[in-house]
Amino acid sequence: MTKLGHLDMAEAGVARDRRRRELELVILVDVAVSLAFALAFYGKHPSGSIAGSSLPLIAILLFPIVAHVANRLLVPRADAILLPLAALMNGLGFVMINRLDPHEGSLQAIWTAISVTAYIGTLIAVKSADKLDRYRYLLAIAGIGMLFLPLVPGLGIDINGARLWIHVGPMSFQPVEIAKLLLAIFLASLIAEKRDLLARLRGGGFTRLGPLALAFGTALMIMAVERDVGFSLLIFTAFVLIVWIGTGNRTYLLLGILAFTAGALIGGLLLPQVHERITIWLDPWKYAQSIGYQLVQSQYAFGIGGLTGTGLGLGHPSLVPVVTSDFIFAAFGEETGLLGTSAIVIAFILMVGAGTRIALRARTEFSSLLAMSFTIILGLQTFFILAGVIRLLPLTGVTLPFVAYGGSSLLANYVLIAVLMRISDRGNQTPAPNRAIPPEIGVEND
Repeated sequence: MTKLGHLDMAEAGVARDRRRRELELVILVDVAVSLAFALAFYGKHPSGSIAGSSLPLIAILLFPIVAHVANRLLVPRADAILLPLAALMNGLGFVMINRLDPHEGSLQAIWTAISVTAYIGTLIAVKSADKLDRYRYLLAIAGIGMLFLPLVPGLGIDINGARLWIHVGPMSFQPVEIAKLLLAIFLASLIAEKRDLLARLRGGGFTRLGPLALAFGTALMIMAVERDVGFSLLIFTAFVLIVWIGTGNRTYLLLGILAFTAGALIGGLLLPQVHERITIWLDPWKYAQSIGYQLVQSQYAFGIGGLTGTGLGLGHPSLVPVVTSDFIFAAFGEETGLLGTSAIVIAFILMVGAGTRIALRARTEFSSLLAMSFTIILGLQTFFILAGVIRLLPLTGVTLPFVAYGGSSLLANYVLIAVLMRISDRGNQTPAPNRAIPPEIGVEND
C-alpha cells in the first residue's frame, strides 16, 4: 500500500491530482529533452547514428520518473512543479554539456544518478524538516568544517585560482555546496528561536548582531583564504536576506549593505582576484586578448545567437573558455537565442515562486524560514551567475543550478529541493496551516 492509502479520501484525492500533474509534466519534460538531444546531435553530426550516443540520455530520462515514484510514496501531497522544473533544467543542461563534451556529458549523467539517489535518501532520512532544528549546532559545526575542508593539505586542490575543491580518487568535489545548506539550516533555527530578540536592535542591540557578524566573517574568510568571490558573496547576501525576512527589521539590510561595501573595498584593495573581476567587468574589451577574453567571447555568443539562436549543435560556443560550467548560459544564448535563455530564466523564476509558496504554507516558523532560506540560496545563485555572464555584475564563478556541469552543485541542489518537497508535503496537510513568515516583512521593529 502506498502512502496515499493512509490519507483520508479528500486529501488522497488532492494528493493523487498533484502526483498525476507531476507525472504529466515529467513526461513532457522527457519529450522536450529528447527532442533537444536529437537536434543537438544531428546539428553536430548530420550523418551520424544517435543510437550509440543515447545511453546517457536514457539515464537522464529515467531519473525524473524514479524521483516521481519516490514522491508518490514518500511525499504525496508535495508541490507538483518543483521536480519537473529541476528535471527540465538538468536535462537541457545535460544536452548542452554532452553536445560540447561527450565525456563530461557522461559524467553529468553519473552525477545525476548520484544526485537523484541523494534526493530519495533525503526524503527517507528527513521524515520531518522540523527535526533538523534539533541538530542546529552539530550542523553548523559540520558546515564550517566542510567550508574549510579544501584547506587541508593533500586533500584540497586549486582550480582557476580558487581553493574550493577536494580531490578523492578520480573525483573532485566542492564541499561549500553542501556547507551553504547546513549553515542555512543553522541560521533558520537560530532566528526561529530568537526572532523577537534579534528583531530589536535598540537598547544594547549591538550584541544581537551575531548572525550578521557570522555571515560577514565567513564571507571574508572564504574570499581571503580560499580566494573565492562567488560563494563568499552568495553566503553573505543570503544570510542578510534570511535575517531580514526572519526578523522583519530593515536595519539588517542597511547594516548588510554597509558591511558588503566594506568587504568589497577590502577585497578590491587586498585581493588581486577581486580587483581583476571588477576591472574586466567595467571594460572587458580593453583586455580582450588576456583576462577579458572569456567574457568577450561570451558577449559574441549572445550577439550571434540573436532572437532565435543558431540552432542546437550549429553554433560555436566552445570558443568560450570553461563554457560547460561557468558560461553555459552563453552557450544557450548562442544556440537558442533570446527565446531559449528567456525560457531558462522563467523556469528559475517558477522554481523560486514555488519555494516561496512552500515557505508561506509551512506549518512551523522554523520550516517556513528554512524553505525561504533554501529558496533564497537557489535564487541568488542563479541571479549571480546569470548577471555575471551578461555583464550586469562582475563574474562570481558560481554554477548555474541544475544546468551547469558540476557534480557537487547538482547533488546539493537535489538535496535542497528534497527538503522543500518534505516541507511542502506537511504544509499541504489539512487543515490549512497558518503562515509562519511574519507578515510585517520590511517593517521596522524597535
